[in-house]
Amino acid sequence: MGGHIDCYLDCASFYGVIAFNYLLKNRDLLAGHDVSVEFHPVFLGGINVGSGNKPPWTLLAKAKYGQFDGDRAKKYHSMQNISAPSFFPPLTLLPQRALCYIKATFPPSTFERTWSRLFNALWIDHINITIPSDLSSVLASTRIFSEEEVECIMKATGEKEWKDKLLANTEKVLEQGAFGAPWFWVRSGEGREEPFFGSDRFHFMWEFLGIPWRDIAIIPKGTEKAKL
Repeated sequence: MGGHIDCYLDCASFYGVIAFNYLLKNRDLLAGHDVSVEFHPVFLGGINVGSGNKPPWTLLAKAKYGQFDGDRAKKYHSMQNISAPSFFPPLTLLPQRALCYIKATFPPSTFERTWSRLFNALWIDHINITIPSDLSSVLASTRIFSEEEVECIMKATGEKEWKDKLLANTEKVLEQGAFGAPWFWVRSGEGREEPFFGSDRFHFMWEFLGIPWRDIAIIPKGTEKAKL
């Protein structure tokens, strides 16, 4: 038992929002099995280009089905308040670079709180965090950072070091075989490593890590009401 989950995310990923919140919700349970979780910013646009993948909304059949799948996922995870903004899909280089800088400069709790706020800003408040002034305002509204720290974060988004860091993260997952996000690289307690993709394969991940889990079961009619 034991292990580690590296979770690679982009603010633009709908299922990334779900995966991020799901892992945070279950972090204490995972820690009880000696499994740690770490989040990393990547650029989804770069992953799509580098892998030759195409976003699902560019294929009509996938786009139509995606509406059903997305609504089901939101209901299952009690996240009905999230929806795609009118400016979707956003080019997220700016916020992803900011997250790279924040991850390297501040404590993990600050980094994760910021990412949660950016997800909410994009998917609930429909604020275009790819615009510098809007990203700056969202960072300031968190009350996590001082005015000077917000200025440093915004300055970092244009610096080579953080452009290169986001590029390196993206190239790393491409080498692992990534074709989208959320992307996971998971190491078991025995040192075995495997990739996982998406927000609906956590049961496979738990099995790989040797974590006890309950499978989906149909409840006999008349015995108990089914619950999500």
